Amino acid sequence: MTDMVQATAPTATRVSDTYRWAQLAVGVAAMVMIANYQYGWTFFVPDIQKKFGWDRASIQWAFTLFVLFETWLVPIEGWFVDKYGPRVVVLIGGILCAIGWAINAEATSLNGYYLGMIIAGIGAGGVYGTCVGNALKWFPDKRGLAAGITAAGFGAGSALTVAPIQAMIKDSGFQATFLYFGLGQGIIVAILAFFLIAPKAGQTPPAVQNATLQQTRRNYQPTEVLRQPIFWLMYFMFVIVGAGGLMVTANLKPIAVDWKVDAIPVTLIGMTMTAVTFAATIDRVLNGLTRPFFGWISDNIGRENTMFIAFGLEGIGIWMLYLWGHDPIWFVILSGFVFFAWGEIYSLFPSTCTDTFGAKFATTNAGLLYTAKGTAALLVPVANLMQQGSGHWDNVFMIAAGANILASLLAIAVLKPWRKIVVAQSTV
Repeated sequence: MTDMVQATAPTATRVSDTYRWAQLAVGVAAMVMIANYQYGWTFFVPDIQKKFGWDRASIQWAFTLFVLFETWLVPIEGWFVDKYGPRVVVLIGGILCAIGWAINAEATSLNGYYLGMIIAGIGAGGVYGTCVGNALKWFPDKRGLAAGITAAGFGAGSALTVAPIQAMIKDSGFQATFLYFGLGQGIIVAILAFFLIAPKAGQTPPAVQNATLQQTRRNYQPTEVLRQPIFWLMYFMFVIVGAGGLMVTANLKPIAVDWKVDAIPVTLIGMTMTAVTFAATIDRVLNGLTRPFFGWISDNIGRENTMFIAFGLEGIGIWMLYLWGHDPIWFVILSGFVFFAWGEIYSLFPSTCTDTFGAKFATTNAGLLYTAKGTAALLVPVANLMQQGSGHWDNVFMIAAGANILASLLAIAVLKPWRKIVVAQSTV
């Protein structure tokens, strides 16, 4: 009944592609500004440990709490976006991000860092969920590409600040770095919020429907989505793929230190940097590029076929990093490969979710699936405990590689045929 009412409701005039891309660009800029709240954390960990003497696993709970609050509240934030529009959520998100790292700058206890990262996580999640959801709504005809470009802002957004953050930590201390980067990025996000607009009915092209790209014509309510078993299959796949990448993200520098490659100079493509700085810079660039790249591929060959390829490459990449990563050059190259094969989950899963459950409640429904990233983050301290218990990273890498191969097989053998049936039933 609601779909019939929607069909007869007055619609707005189609907007130009330039207008749609401008909206996408605002979202990307906001994503760039929140990237360091997650991807910059690894550079602070050794200095926090050195100053306070806490064990690494305890410190990394701050990262896990950040990701939990960044992801698990996105469905609630998405509900606000779907009801009231994107501006207010992104505005509040930018303010919370700034407050979070300002708290980190003053923290002298683990609980202080936990609180700072929780507040920053709530803010970053509001911005992330809003911008991805807005992209999915504006581009029903290029859903994978649009979600990928937006998510790329988050994946690659911190690449240009890898060296400046490390330099400022070295020169001014990690507390001043928390303060100035936290405030600066949060304020810019708050300003960008005023330029975000959600599309009205009729302003965008129709959804795509072809043999390789199954897109529903029905809009599922979030409560309906949670009752769909296929949603939980996607959730499980998101968790097992997400966990490996988050483990490397949180522990890139500690792994490099443990393997004694962190401070060794590496020269590649005419540039020389220490292995960990080079790796972190390349990782963020490739982690960004992979999102629109695989998103665009999925628009052409289908979501599940793309998942099969990308997740399989990720499993192989993690295994090769484990075998050869003790060499500084291979550490740089293979960590980049791992991030390239991992980051696409942030374009493939939201676009697959919206293809399956419709665009009307896209921000909330994609947000429900995005909570899988938070669930995956719970496994990061487990990885640290496994490493502390054994004294090496072997088991962590082998489990992560195996999980990606499993997800690759599930995509092609289970998700693909099942989703075809679900979409066909929803369009009858």
